[in-house]
Amino acid sequence: MEKKIVIAGGTGFIGRYLQKKFHEMGYMVTIISRQSPHVSWERPDEIVQALEGAEMLINLAGKSVDCRYNEKNIADIFKSRTETTNILGNALFQCQNPPPLWINSSTATIYRHAEDRPMTEEDGDIGTGFSVEVAKEWEKAFFSFSLPETRQAALRIAIVLGPDGGVMTPYKNLVKFGLGGVQGPGTQKFSWIHVEDVYRIILFLNEEKELSGVFNCASPDPVTNRELMAQLRDVMNKKIGLPTPKWMLEAGAVVIKTETELVLKSRWVIPDRLVKAGFVFQYDTLDKALGQILTK
Repeated sequence: MEKKIVIAGGTGFIGRYLQKKFHEMGYMVTIISRQSPHVSWERPDEIVQALEGAEMLINLAGKSVDCRYNEKNIADIFKSRTETTNILGNALFQCQNPPPLWINSSTATIYRHAEDRPMTEEDGDIGTGFSVEVAKEWEKAFFSFSLPETRQAALRIAIVLGPDGGVMTPYKNLVKFGLGGVQGPGTQKFSWIHVEDVYRIILFLNEEKELSGVFNCASPDPVTNRELMAQLRDVMNKKIGLPTPKWMLEAGAVVIKTETELVLKSRWVIPDRLVKAGFVFQYDTLDKALGQILTK
């Protein structure tokens, strides 16, 4: 029988990358999405059918947080994560032969703004504010399901870097147009992960059958915003990068319909559980990641 994997919310940057990699490995990949021609969220019977006999379910569904946090967007951000997670959990209950592993996306922004020490799964402090509440509700929905035949892992994913999309596009444009200097104070930590290592972590969790629960999905080499922008300028061979003070970021965020939290929050997140379990990052340092992404 053909090996099957289901990716929910698989039409975005990470989902497209995973789909390509799993196809190369010989898997049949089914996407659940609001976009045609994929399996629709509105058809629970088709979702059950897609999950039946699959090796793994990977859920990445959720409205992008790269928007203004107005009332409608806040409601959509919550609903698009918790509702889809509940639909999948209920579908798994109905499977005769459910996938033995359910990986659900979460976010490293669940931790507080941290410039004093790194946050691990065991001793990280959960933060406050809208983005943290979203992450908490998302994980709560996920772990509310107790599935006897399906192991569950929530990935608290840091900012994902990779070629062909994601956050690299706006960062490259800033540097290209001479605006690749420090953003805000520059001391805020930037936790990141290469998209290839996201894929490799999924394979690792599939192999290591005793692992479940929450995992920080971030490289072991977080940098400051100052270091990030300096390395970007270096790799792109741009000598000058004008700094962007906080007030200017806030004005610009209104214009481009986003929030400054995406740049100014200090995410200092360490992949403690993965490292202790023996996972080895292919892109463990930022210079390796940027070298691969920007020289493609």
